[in-house]
Amino acid sequence: MRSLVLLFTLLLSSFTMAHSATRAGQPNIIFILSDDVAQGDLGVYGQKLIQTPRMDRMAREGTRYLQAYCGTSVCAPSRTSLITGLHSGHAPVRGNWEVPVEGQLPLPANTVTVAKILKSAGYATAVMGKWGMGMFDTTGSPLKQGFDHHFGYNCQRHAHSYFPEFLYHDGQRFPLPGNDGKTVGATYAQNLIQEDVLKWVRAKQSQPFFLFYAMTLPHGRHEIDDVGIYATKPWSAQQKAYAAQVTRLDRDIGQLLDLLAELKIDDNTLVITSGDNGSSFEPTSEMGKLFDQAGNGLRGYKRGLYEGALRQAAIARWPGQIPAGRVSDEPWAFWDFLPTAVELAGAKLPAGFKTDGLSLVSYLRGGPAPKREYFYWELHEQRPLQAVRFGDWKAVKPRHDAAIELYDLATDAAESKNLAAAKPELVARAAAFMQAAHRPDPNWPLTGRAAARDADRAKNKK
Repeated sequence: MRSLVLLFTLLLSSFTMAHSATRAGQPNIIFILSDDVAQGDLGVYGQKLIQTPRMDRMAREGTRYLQAYCGTSVCAPSRTSLITGLHSGHAPVRGNWEVPVEGQLPLPANTVTVAKILKSAGYATAVMGKWGMGMFDTTGSPLKQGFDHHFGYNCQRHAHSYFPEFLYHDGQRFPLPGNDGKTVGATYAQNLIQEDVLKWVRAKQSQPFFLFYAMTLPHGRHEIDDVGIYATKPWSAQQKAYAAQVTRLDRDIGQLLDLLAELKIDDNTLVITSGDNGSSFEPTSEMGKLFDQAGNGLRGYKRGLYEGALRQAAIARWPGQIPAGRVSDEPWAFWDFLPTAVELAGAKLPAGFKTDGLSLVSYLRGGPAPKREYFYWELHEQRPLQAVRFGDWKAVKPRHDAAIELYDLATDAAESKNLAAAKPELVARAAAFMQAAHRPDPNWPLTGRAAARDADRAKNKK
């Protein structure tokens, strides 16, 4: 009997060691994407009026990045770049294209996504918050793009309300009694989304998981159920609500980090948090003047391609793996996330697929950022824009028929002095990069808006 007990103990120990080794080889991966939070919103980046103690602590426990770039400076294409590993010259979605009756232009069926790859490597996958890359009856549904579970919003327009009539649970409407989607109601949507996140992580703690937590906070409309510590501030209602939204974002991130510690899986979990674009407010606006969101002195904001629109708040934490207290000014971009996750999971890229990104695994662990020839962005909103960074040189084409502007980021991060006339050879080089990086697509012509997009826009206005 004693020998049987000893044998069982040895077998259990072997299983536990094998399980731990497998888990160590496949860390959990959480990417928290906030809608519109900027560097200037967080205390650790210099904000004085809005309290963000948990993200400030996260930065002390991990690494804070000063030149982390979004995919491009509006929602759908920035998210597309993050999950596809493609910059906006190759990605299937390069602008916010609303499709009637509800939703955005869907990702094609054959899109390679980080969720599909991680799922094939044995990961549980989920997206909570806002999707915005295709409704559930299209090829762009999150449930068809590699995610096992979705809870929250799909359509970006629907996500403008924090008191909506309904959310979605795995493609099915989830009613919120007492809400009409237009005014403050009984149920604050973020409360339910946060609860679902914590419940899902607790349920998946024993297997590798990938969580894409796409929070709507602090995107407008600036609505919140409780302005909390900002109630007595001598500010406007919108300013109080915005500050409270950022602090709620901070609190919910803290709750998730606390859960990882409680479950004793935080040392096997990479957590990255960022915004989906840089500054969202014009500096002279009500919000811009009070909160100094572009206090880092960068030029530009959302819907542009200057540095203020592209650099976003980014922090990475992984105890024992990512250096604590590190601040890095080396650049990386959203399309680097897919190859990073693939390497961490021990997975492989699908045959024939070429990502625009480079793995950041060594960089995250304290090494230098990977070297590349250039970073590239384009954006298709009111008019097509292009930008490219090569080394410390940044070139911007503010519209398709405009001359290229050239800036030296090493001495002029604010992009205040256009050196194009003095550096024609660098302008020519930038133009060549822009041409090479843009893959022609009938949906995203560089000469203007696609006719099909204008047709959908007209339908939505009816």
